[in-house]
Amino acid sequence: MSEKSVLLRGKIQNRRALVMPGCHDALSAKVIERCGFEAVQISGFGLAACLLGKPDVGLVRMKDVMDLTWNVVQAVDIPVMADADTGGGNAVNAAWTTERMINMGAAGMNIEDQTFPKRCGHLAGKEVIDAEEMRGKIRACADVRDRLDADFVINARTDSYANYGLDEAIRRCNLYLEAGADLVFIDAIGTEKDIARAVKAVNGPLSVNLMDAVSGVKTELIPIPTLADMGVARVSIPVASIMVAHKALTDFFTALKASSTGLLEQQTNWITDFNDFTDFIGMDDYRELEDRYLPPETAEAE
Repeated sequence: MSEKSVLLRGKIQNRRALVMPGCHDALSAKVIERCGFEAVQISGFGLAACLLGKPDVGLVRMKDVMDLTWNVVQAVDIPVMADADTGGGNAVNAAWTTERMINMGAAGMNIEDQTFPKRCGHLAGKEVIDAEEMRGKIRACADVRDRLDADFVINARTDSYANYGLDEAIRRCNLYLEAGADLVFIDAIGTEKDIARAVKAVNGPLSVNLMDAVSGVKTELIPIPTLADMGVARVSIPVASIMVAHKALTDFFTALKASSTGLLEQQTNWITDFNDFTDFIGMDDYRELEDRYLPPETAEAE
Protein backbone atom coordinates (compact mmCIF):
# COMPACT_ATOMS: atom_id res chain seq x y z
CA MET A 1 0.00 0.00 0.00
CA SER A 2 1.31 3.43 -0.96
CA GLU A 3 0.84 6.55 1.16
CA LYS A 4 0.45 8.52 -2.06
CA SER A 5 -2.35 6.33 -3.36
CA VAL A 6 -4.12 6.64 0.01
CA LEU A 7 -3.77 10.42 -0.26
CA LEU A 8 -5.02 10.54 -3.85
CA ARG A 9 -7.97 8.26 -3.16
CA GLY A 10 -9.03 10.37 -0.19
CA LYS A 11 -8.95 13.59 -2.19
CA ILE A 12 -10.98 12.04 -5.01
CA GLN A 13 -13.56 10.63 -2.62
CA ASN A 14 -14.10 14.13 -1.23
CA ARG A 15 -15.53 15.12 -4.65
CA ARG A 16 -14.25 18.66 -4.32
CA ALA A 17 -12.70 19.09 -7.79
CA LEU A 18 -9.12 18.08 -7.13
CA VAL A 19 -7.09 19.83 -9.84
CA MET A 20 -4.51 17.57 -11.50
CA PRO A 21 -2.44 19.35 -14.14
CA GLY A 22 -0.73 17.19 -16.72
CA CYS A 23 3.04 17.04 -17.06
CA HIS A 24 5.01 16.01 -20.12
CA ASP A 25 8.27 15.16 -18.33
CA ALA A 26 9.92 15.17 -14.90
CA LEU A 27 10.82 18.86 -15.07
CA SER A 28 7.26 19.98 -15.77
CA ALA A 29 6.07 17.70 -12.95
CA LYS A 30 8.46 19.41 -10.53
CA VAL A 31 7.21 22.83 -11.64
CA ILE A 32 3.60 21.77 -11.06
CA GLU A 33 4.50 20.51 -7.59
CA ARG A 34 6.45 23.68 -6.75
CA CYS A 35 3.47 25.80 -7.78
CA GLY A 36 1.40 24.17 -5.06
CA PHE A 37 -0.76 21.58 -6.83
CA GLU A 38 -1.61 18.54 -4.73
CA ALA A 39 -1.26 15.90 -7.45
CA VAL A 40 -0.06 15.57 -11.02
CA GLN A 41 -0.94 13.37 -13.95
CA ILE A 42 1.12 12.32 -16.94
CA SER A 43 -0.21 13.64 -20.23
CA GLY A 44 -0.16 11.19 -23.11
CA PHE A 45 -0.64 14.13 -25.48
CA GLY A 46 2.33 15.91 -23.92
CA LEU A 47 4.45 12.77 -23.86
CA ALA A 48 3.95 12.13 -27.58
CA ALA A 49 4.83 15.73 -28.42
CA CYS A 50 7.81 15.85 -26.06
CA LEU A 51 9.38 12.51 -26.97
CA LEU A 52 8.58 12.31 -30.66
CA GLY A 53 7.36 15.71 -31.78
CA LYS A 54 4.30 13.82 -33.00
CA PRO A 55 0.55 13.90 -32.30
CA ASP A 56 -1.06 11.63 -29.72
CA VAL A 57 -2.19 8.92 -32.13
CA GLY A 58 -0.73 5.77 -30.56
CA LEU A 59 2.89 6.20 -31.70
CA VAL A 60 4.52 6.12 -28.25
CA ARG A 61 5.70 2.69 -27.10
CA MET A 62 4.48 1.40 -23.74
CA LYS A 63 8.12 1.11 -22.66
CA ASP A 64 8.51 4.85 -23.17
CA VAL A 65 5.34 5.48 -21.17
CA MET A 66 6.75 3.37 -18.33
CA ASP A 67 10.13 5.08 -18.43
CA LEU A 68 8.58 8.53 -18.23
CA THR A 69 6.25 7.43 -15.43
CA TRP A 70 9.23 6.20 -13.43
CA ASN A 71 11.08 9.48 -13.97
CA VAL A 72 8.10 11.56 -12.86
CA VAL A 73 7.35 9.44 -9.78
CA GLN A 74 10.99 9.79 -8.68
CA ALA A 75 11.02 13.55 -9.31
CA VAL A 76 8.09 14.63 -7.11
CA ASP A 77 6.62 13.95 -3.69
CA ILE A 78 2.97 14.49 -4.66
CA PRO A 79 0.79 11.65 -6.01
CA VAL A 80 1.24 10.84 -9.69
CA MET A 81 -1.51 9.47 -11.93
CA ALA A 82 -0.04 7.58 -14.88
CA ASP A 83 -1.55 7.34 -18.36
CA ALA A 84 -1.96 3.75 -19.51
CA ASP A 85 -3.78 4.71 -22.73
CA THR A 86 -5.68 1.54 -23.76
CA GLY A 87 -3.74 -0.65 -21.33
CA GLY A 88 -1.25 -2.00 -23.83
CA GLY A 89 -3.56 -4.55 -25.45
CA ASN A 90 -6.17 -6.93 -24.04
CA ALA A 91 -7.22 -7.49 -20.43
CA VAL A 92 -4.10 -9.50 -19.62
CA ASN A 93 -1.87 -6.75 -21.02
CA ALA A 94 -3.82 -4.15 -19.06
CA ALA A 95 -3.32 -6.15 -15.85
CA TRP A 96 0.42 -6.32 -16.47
CA THR A 97 0.53 -2.59 -17.14
CA THR A 98 -1.32 -1.97 -13.86
CA GLU A 99 1.15 -4.13 -11.94
CA ARG A 100 4.09 -2.21 -13.32
CA MET A 101 2.48 1.17 -12.58
CA ILE A 102 1.85 0.16 -8.97
CA ASN A 103 5.32 -1.29 -8.49
CA MET A 104 6.99 1.91 -9.68
CA GLY A 105 5.01 4.02 -7.18
CA ALA A 106 2.25 5.62 -9.23
CA ALA A 107 -0.83 6.49 -7.17
CA GLY A 108 -3.30 5.84 -9.97
CA MET A 109 -3.70 5.51 -13.71
CA ASN A 110 -6.01 6.40 -16.57
CA ILE A 111 -7.20 3.66 -18.91
CA GLU A 112 -9.53 4.33 -21.83
CA ASP A 113 -12.01 2.48 -24.02
CA GLN A 114 -10.71 3.62 -27.40
CA THR A 115 -9.65 1.26 -30.13
CA PHE A 116 -5.96 1.10 -30.93
CA PRO A 117 -4.31 3.21 -32.23
CA LYS A 118 -5.87 5.63 -29.79
CA ARG A 119 -5.70 9.41 -29.98
CA CYS A 120 -6.15 12.51 -27.88
CA GLY A 121 -9.76 12.68 -26.74
CA HIS A 122 -10.29 16.11 -28.31
CA LEU A 123 -9.18 14.99 -31.78
CA ALA A 124 -11.53 13.74 -34.49
CA GLY A 125 -11.58 10.12 -35.65
CA LYS A 126 -12.00 8.32 -32.32
CA GLU A 127 -13.58 4.88 -32.07
CA VAL A 128 -14.39 2.88 -28.95
CA ILE A 129 -14.26 -0.83 -28.18
CA ASP A 130 -17.28 -2.78 -26.98
CA ALA A 131 -18.22 -1.82 -23.42
CA GLU A 132 -18.04 -5.44 -22.26
CA GLU A 133 -14.48 -5.75 -23.51
CA MET A 134 -13.58 -2.65 -21.53
CA ARG A 135 -15.29 -4.09 -18.47
CA GLY A 136 -13.00 -7.09 -18.75
CA LYS A 137 -9.94 -4.86 -18.86
CA ILE A 138 -11.08 -2.97 -15.78
CA ARG A 139 -11.80 -6.19 -13.89
CA ALA A 140 -8.29 -7.39 -14.69
CA CYS A 141 -6.77 -4.09 -13.54
CA ALA A 142 -8.90 -4.10 -10.38
CA ASP A 143 -7.74 -7.61 -9.47
CA VAL A 144 -4.13 -6.41 -9.61
CA ARG A 145 -5.01 -3.30 -7.60
CA ASP A 146 -6.71 -5.36 -4.91
CA ARG A 147 -3.69 -7.65 -4.68
CA LEU A 148 -0.94 -5.04 -4.63
CA ASP A 149 -2.36 -1.69 -3.48
CA ALA A 150 -6.04 -1.45 -2.62
CA ASP A 151 -5.91 2.37 -2.73
CA PHE A 152 -4.41 2.64 -6.22
CA VAL A 153 -6.90 4.71 -8.25
CA ILE A 154 -8.17 3.27 -11.54
CA ASN A 155 -9.65 6.07 -13.63
CA ALA A 156 -11.74 4.59 -16.45
CA ARG A 157 -12.14 6.96 -19.36
CA THR A 158 -14.81 6.67 -22.02
CA ASP A 159 -14.52 8.35 -25.40
CA SER A 160 -18.05 7.36 -26.42
CA TYR A 161 -19.55 10.84 -25.95
CA ALA A 162 -18.30 12.10 -29.33
CA ASN A 163 -19.95 9.38 -31.44
CA TYR A 164 -22.77 8.07 -29.25
CA GLY A 165 -23.78 10.90 -26.94
CA LEU A 166 -24.12 11.50 -23.23
CA ASP A 167 -26.52 8.65 -22.43
CA GLU A 168 -24.09 6.04 -23.75
CA ALA A 169 -21.18 7.71 -21.98
CA ILE A 170 -23.08 7.61 -18.67
CA ARG A 171 -24.05 3.98 -19.25
CA ARG A 172 -20.44 3.05 -19.83
CA CYS A 173 -19.26 4.97 -16.77
CA ASN A 174 -21.62 3.00 -14.56
CA LEU A 175 -20.59 -0.29 -16.15
CA TYR A 176 -16.95 0.54 -15.55
CA LEU A 177 -17.58 1.48 -11.93
CA GLU A 178 -19.39 -1.83 -11.41
CA ALA A 179 -16.36 -3.60 -12.89
CA GLY A 180 -14.03 -2.05 -10.31
CA ALA A 181 -13.05 1.42 -11.51
CA ASP A 182 -12.61 4.00 -8.73
CA LEU A 183 -13.16 7.08 -10.88
CA VAL A 184 -14.67 7.65 -14.32
CA PHE A 185 -14.11 10.25 -16.97
CA ILE A 186 -16.19 11.28 -20.00
CA ASP A 187 -13.65 12.78 -22.36
CA ALA A 188 -14.54 15.80 -24.52
CA ILE A 189 -17.89 16.28 -22.76
CA GLY A 190 -19.29 19.56 -24.04
CA THR A 191 -21.25 21.72 -21.65
CA GLU A 192 -21.82 22.56 -18.00
CA LYS A 193 -25.35 21.20 -18.39
CA ASP A 194 -24.01 17.82 -19.57
CA ILE A 195 -21.46 17.70 -16.77
CA ALA A 196 -24.13 18.46 -14.15
CA ARG A 197 -26.32 15.69 -15.55
CA ALA A 198 -23.43 13.23 -15.60
CA VAL A 199 -22.47 13.99 -11.98
CA LYS A 200 -26.01 13.06 -10.89
CA ALA A 201 -26.37 10.01 -13.15
CA VAL A 202 -22.98 8.38 -12.60
CA ASN A 203 -22.81 6.11 -9.56
CA GLY A 204 -19.36 7.15 -8.41
CA PRO A 205 -16.72 9.89 -8.62
CA LEU A 206 -16.56 11.73 -11.95
CA SER A 207 -13.58 13.48 -13.52
CA VAL A 208 -13.76 16.42 -15.94
CA ASN A 209 -11.10 17.42 -18.46
CA LEU A 210 -10.55 21.15 -19.08
CA MET A 211 -7.59 20.54 -21.43
CA ASP A 212 -5.47 23.75 -21.27
CA ALA A 213 -7.56 25.76 -18.73
CA VAL A 214 -7.56 28.60 -21.27
CA SER A 215 -9.74 27.51 -24.18
CA GLY A 216 -11.08 24.16 -22.94
CA VAL A 217 -10.90 22.99 -26.58
CA LYS A 218 -14.17 20.98 -26.86
CA THR A 219 -15.26 21.35 -23.23
CA GLU A 220 -16.86 24.47 -21.80
CA LEU A 221 -14.63 26.14 -19.24
CA ILE A 222 -16.27 26.15 -15.82
CA PRO A 223 -14.68 27.71 -12.70
CA ILE A 224 -13.14 25.13 -10.38
CA PRO A 225 -15.24 26.25 -7.36
CA THR A 226 -18.38 25.70 -9.46
CA LEU A 227 -17.24 22.19 -10.38
CA ALA A 228 -16.51 21.52 -6.71
CA ASP A 229 -20.01 22.65 -5.75
CA MET A 230 -21.41 20.34 -8.44
CA GLY A 231 -19.60 17.38 -6.86
CA VAL A 232 -17.01 16.76 -9.57
CA ALA A 233 -14.24 14.67 -8.03
CA ARG A 234 -11.24 15.55 -10.18
CA VAL A 235 -10.37 18.19 -12.76
CA SER A 236 -7.79 17.30 -15.36
CA ILE A 237 -5.76 20.01 -17.13
CA PRO A 238 -3.61 17.69 -19.22
CA VAL A 239 -2.16 19.65 -22.14
CA ALA A 240 -1.26 23.02 -20.63
CA SER A 241 2.34 22.12 -19.77
CA ILE A 242 3.38 21.10 -23.27
CA MET A 243 1.50 23.98 -24.89
CA VAL A 244 3.00 26.55 -22.53
CA ALA A 245 6.45 25.09 -23.21
CA HIS A 246 5.87 25.25 -26.96
CA LYS A 247 4.81 28.90 -26.83
CA ALA A 248 7.68 29.92 -24.56
CA LEU A 249 10.26 28.19 -26.75
CA THR A 250 8.76 29.57 -29.95
CA ASP A 251 8.59 33.12 -28.62
CA PHE A 252 12.14 33.06 -27.25
CA PHE A 253 13.86 31.59 -30.30
CA THR A 254 11.84 33.79 -32.67
CA ALA A 255 13.07 36.85 -30.78
CA LEU A 256 16.62 35.52 -30.66
CA LYS A 257 16.69 34.87 -34.42
CA ALA A 258 15.30 38.35 -35.12
CA SER A 259 17.81 40.13 -32.88
CA SER A 260 20.37 42.22 -34.77
CA THR A 261 23.11 41.05 -32.38
CA GLY A 262 21.95 37.46 -32.18
CA LEU A 263 21.50 38.00 -28.45
CA LEU A 264 18.83 39.16 -26.02
CA GLU A 265 21.27 40.75 -23.61
CA GLN A 266 19.86 41.53 -20.16
CA GLN A 267 16.31 40.67 -21.22
CA THR A 268 15.87 38.59 -18.10
CA ASN A 269 12.11 38.32 -18.56
CA TRP A 270 12.75 35.47 -21.01
CA ILE A 271 14.50 33.09 -18.64
CA THR A 272 14.85 31.75 -15.13
CA ASP A 273 18.05 32.93 -13.48
CA PHE A 274 20.75 30.25 -13.89
CA ASN A 275 21.40 29.94 -10.14
CA ASP A 276 17.69 29.79 -9.39
CA PHE A 277 17.29 27.02 -11.95
CA THR A 278 20.18 24.95 -10.62
CA ASP A 279 18.72 25.34 -7.12
CA PHE A 280 15.36 24.15 -8.43
CA ILE A 281 16.77 20.98 -9.97
CA GLY A 282 18.73 20.16 -6.79
CA MET A 283 22.34 20.98 -7.65
CA ASP A 284 23.17 21.88 -4.04
CA ASP A 285 21.92 18.48 -2.86
CA TYR A 286 24.02 16.78 -5.49
CA ARG A 287 27.13 18.70 -4.45
CA GLU A 288 26.53 17.73 -0.83
CA LEU A 289 26.52 14.09 -1.86
CA GLU A 290 29.72 14.58 -3.84
CA ASP A 291 31.42 16.14 -0.82
CA ARG A 292 30.19 13.39 1.49
CA TYR A 293 31.85 10.68 -0.56
CA LEU A 294 35.09 12.44 -1.49
CA PRO A 295 38.28 10.57 -0.57
CA PRO A 296 39.74 12.00 2.70
CA GLU A 297 42.80 13.49 1.04
CA THR A 298 40.67 15.29 -1.57
CA ALA A 299 38.34 16.72 1.07
CA GLU A 300 41.33 18.01 3.10
CA ALA A 301 42.80 19.66 0.03
CA GLU A 302 39.57 21.50 -0.66
